[in-house]
Amino acid sequence: MVPFVSLSDSPPDMVNHDAPSHDPVVWTIPTVENVIEEKFKKASHEVDVLKDHLALRRDLVRQAQANNEEFKLKMLTLEKELDEERGEKKAISSDLTRQYKTLQADMVLRIHKLQTEVSHLQQQLESCREELKATQGEKERLVLEKDEVIAELQNKIDNMETDYERILHDGLDKLQSKIAAAKLQWEQQATTIHFEQKRLLLDFGLNPLDI
Repeated sequence: MVPFVSLSDSPPDMVNHDAPSHDPVVWTIPTVENVIEEKFKKASHEVDVLKDHLALRRDLVRQAQANNEEFKLKMLTLEKELDEERGEKKAISSDLTRQYKTLQADMVLRIHKLQTEVSHLQQQLESCREELKATQGEKERLVLEKDEVIAELQNKIDNMETDYERILHDGLDKLQSKIAAAKLQWEQQATTIHFEQKRLLLDFGLNPLDI
């Protein structure tokens, strides 16, 4: 009898790598697809193994049945010969008949055992097929969810880029306004200082143009 091997269903590890402080933000999606693909390969391998065992058991049943038919044919031939020589070979005929019945009983028992194993293997094969189908469905669902998460994250990234660009432009506009205001103030202060120095020179009787 071949033991039934059930498929494991363990969840994948969730991994999150911190992005460097000076680099763009990187969003890492867990590779659950690889885990599901591995489960799919494992289930396919188990199905192939069960198929091989099933084919072997069927071959053994066919061989046993063929041997049984061959043995029956030989016994019929021997019984025909024994009918012609019943005298001194009567004891041999009885012994052969007993051996035949014993072998036939053993053969029937063996055939029944093999058929039971074949039935059990067929049940395991059907169970593996159902589990494989469920695994494929789970894989498709996870792939769909992954695509939805990627689309959502991409949308958030796009919105963040738009917000950052708007904030940058607003900051630059404010900075330019401050620079312009400061420039105007400096120019006004410079003009005031210039006139004050010119007035002082005139008070001392100096011509600013001569300096």
